[in-house]
Amino acid sequence: MFLYLTHNFYSLKKNILGQSIFLKRIIIAVVGFITHKSFRSKNFKIIGSQNLIDLPDNNVLFVSNHQTYFYDVIGMLHVFNSSVKVKTDSVKRPKYLFNPKTNLYFIAAVETMKNSLITKVLAYAGAILIQRSWRDSGESVNRQVRLEDPSNINLALKDGWVITFPRGTTDKSMPIRKGTAHIIKNNHPTIVPIKLSGFSDVFQRNGLKVLNRKKSFSMEIYEPIYGDISNSSINEITKELEKII
Repeated sequence: MFLYLTHNFYSLKKNILGQSIFLKRIIIAVVGFITHKSFRSKNFKIIGSQNLIDLPDNNVLFVSNHQTYFYDVIGMLHVFNSSVKVKTDSVKRPKYLFNPKTNLYFIAAVETMKNSLITKVLAYAGAILIQRSWRDSGESVNRQVRLEDPSNINLALKDGWVITFPRGTTDKSMPIRKGTAHIIKNNHPTIVPIKLSGFSDVFQRNGLKVLNRKKSFSMEIYEPIYGDISNSSINEITKELEKII
């Protein structure tokens, strides 16, 4: 009876984006256990995750380069949860997956996360779905930003931590988009830079296959940047983001 009531309590409780917290916990745990073997590998190096320990509980924006559609975020789910609950610079003990941080979100394109049932499930792990104003299904477009997109990002920051990829693409030759600068300008978040290396050598760029378990890959989490950058202009913030990632 107690388990039944507990189950119903969590299935009714929703986060700031209307997602069931109970279901989000289940999805993070399942995805985490399925992918844990890849991230507990001796070839995966974590650097600087002690910088996660004393962060505020909300209004934290992680800015990162982007190498794969899905494994970048999956890797961060492992590292973030392990560092704040179990041990820094290690994901070897997966007990952090039983009680994951649920106020953790990531910005993702609607077109990426609506492609299949699997991606729709992954989106429920914390995706803030946005419609890109400059690209759609591999084609260049020029359209207005959806009004609900910045609003949802602002809500997520008020609730917790948000991961964003300022280029909005895995193509590292593309420029930083100004959308991230607007997020920073509007919310004055604590900014935490992240550098990913080798993910595209180990994992499929736009799918969920593991390509090569023998290659090395890493995640480096830098010291947080508090406040100063938020007072700059949009162009100045964008230039600063270019330097950061």
